[in-house]
Amino acid sequence: MEAPPTPSSFRTDKPLLSLLNIDLLAQVASITFFHPLGAWMLPLSLRTLTFQWHHPPMWGSMLYATIVTVAWLLQSLNHRLAYGRNREFNKSEEVLVITGGSSGLGLLLAQVYGMRGMSVAILDVNEPEVEVRNVEFYKCDVGNYQEVQAVSKQIIEDLGPPSVLVNNAAVVHGKTILDLSVDEIQSTFSSNVLSNFWTIKEFLPGMIEAKKGTIVTISSVLSHIGPKRCSDYAASKAAVRLLHESLAAEVAQYENIKTLLVSPGQISTPLFDGVDTPSTFFAPVLEPVDVAKEIMFAIDSGAGGNLDLPLYSKWIVVMQALPVSIQKLLRWISGCDDAMKNFRGRNSTDKLNGKN
Repeated sequence: MEAPPTPSSFRTDKPLLSLLNIDLLAQVASITFFHPLGAWMLPLSLRTLTFQWHHPPMWGSMLYATIVTVAWLLQSLNHRLAYGRNREFNKSEEVLVITGGSSGLGLLLAQVYGMRGMSVAILDVNEPEVEVRNVEFYKCDVGNYQEVQAVSKQIIEDLGPPSVLVNNAAVVHGKTILDLSVDEIQSTFSSNVLSNFWTIKEFLPGMIEAKKGTIVTISSVLSHIGPKRCSDYAASKAAVRLLHESLAAEVAQYENIKTLLVSPGQISTPLFDGVDTPSTFFAPVLEPVDVAKEIMFAIDSGAGGNLDLPLYSKWIVVMQALPVSIQKLLRWISGCDDAMKNFRGRNSTDKLNGKN
């Protein structure tokens, strides 16, 4: 049996200031100054200090708290109107399928749900990097429809009809357009895009019949901007994002089928090994466990919607509305076009289905 973790187990060699970033500040603000409970603490505190209702600090703080409360309520209403009521989620009755689940983010999701006793199936060309309890592995090139079709029948026979699908499989080559081979371009779109079509075609009918389901699409912040050496990857992720938008519109008529679009920035997985983040403060590298927690919270709560992280990924779409000269300036300031110069990526033995 492993020894329990000690305080030294949680230490990090990173400088303390390197852990500070705009996302951390925004998260603290969202649960304090920009949350109704936190905002209303200010006028209550002033009242305990004998401030009267007509004093400027008192009514000013109450006005601020009212604005924060109204904004919070409008945000909740917007989400409800956009994505409807959350569906019921019962882990004992759910079957989860993860493509590209043998390492990285996909493996982490499989491990946690497997430990929680949920039926989980991994679709990948490579076996999981570590032993995964209570998880079934199905060797499958998800870019090949015939293989997906055959494996889907086996999963339904072994575990039952899947009710949660996480389309996570992806590859990235990190080469210029002229250096990319025809096979590499085809492998990118086969794994990153076509696999989504094949799994949806196989598993969505069962969700409609069972009147419950969640489809998670792992896109990328690069679906909105194409840096150097990312032409194939960025194009594939843009295609996946638009595929998801169409899918969400098509299943909107089914109240208990939810769609979740995840558009993360750089994640510290082997998929983008060697990539230099332009700014650790404004564009922090995400830890897989943090992304997994957000995805799992959405799945467990039966919610649909968009999950954009870190903070800059929520606003990068605005860049497309700016004058081209400003766009070029922002690209230069961010250094995004130089981020891939030291790219190493996965081991060359990983074929079609690299994993996020």
